Amino acid sequence: MVAGPNDKEAVGADRRLVYLDYTQAELDRAYTQTEWAPNSRDVLARQARQSAELRARMPPTTFQYGESAAETLDVFGAGCGEGRAIHVHVHGGGWRSLSKDDVSFAAPAFVDAGAIYVAVNFATIPAVRLPDMVAQVQRAMVWLYNHAAEFGGNPKRIHLSGHSSGGHLAAVLLTTDWRNRFDLPADVIKSGLLMSGIYDLEPVMLSVRRDYVTISKEEEILLSPLRHVEMLRAPVLVVYGNHESPEFKRQAAGFVDAASEAARSARLLSVGDLNHFEVLDALADPDGEVGRWALAAMGVSEARASR
Repeated sequence: MVAGPNDKEAVGADRRLVYLDYTQAELDRAYTQTEWAPNSRDVLARQARQSAELRARMPPTTFQYGESAAETLDVFGAGCGEGRAIHVHVHGGGWRSLSKDDVSFAAPAFVDAGAIYVAVNFATIPAVRLPDMVAQVQRAMVWLYNHAAEFGGNPKRIHLSGHSSGGHLAAVLLTTDWRNRFDLPADVIKSGLLMSGIYDLEPVMLSVRRDYVTISKEEEILLSPLRHVEMLRAPVLVVYGNHESPEFKRQAAGFVDAASEAARSARLLSVGDLNHFEVLDALADPDGEVGRWALAAMGVSEARASR
């Protein structure tokens, strides 16, 4: 299990530790991913460009899953068959930027394998608070389960991924009590792919991110998936890049350790010479280890191989 905070004021007269072995400046830097990825703007621009090109070539079917204008989702591969597996992706952006449009580029990896790819949209900070974002993506999952047949999907074959802050939101979905809170099957999500996510909000709320993420201590605990791993009902692959901050690597390892201690199926994977933003590219590569895992979990890898 991941260790708790360390408040001691050791290691030098001016070195006050605010969490584990981090000073305030070090913790702030650990949760500022652009510090570790000098090409972040270029990567995000390329992914947005690839997504726009894909949307022009393969227009999605857009559905409204909630009452607000932000609560929409794009379905790629709608109407191409019945009872197909569904891969749902939750985008990142630090809980305050990006949208479903920016992650469209990963759709072909799933559609070409005979599955459906769904990109979920939701409101972001400051329009809403983090608990509201969680409620929105939960509503999206409920909608998908109840309406899957309308676009050729199978509600019993829903799989999930998320990247960065979307990895956090996806982990919250994986640890949601679907049966008692939403009257859905406890295992409504059949597999989870968590990429470069945050799974314990305690150090986050001690970092520079507290300047724009405002939650109570109760909400911090409630929305920290690492503290609710006993609710996992699906196999999970937790991914990080070698060029991410040590803190993001620690978060990933901590989630897997906690899940293993709770006798849940979780595996940790480093995807090599990639930074935080580049890790998302692995979702779009059906021949890479991440893409192969996602397709195999959905039971569509053989179908792709035969095409």
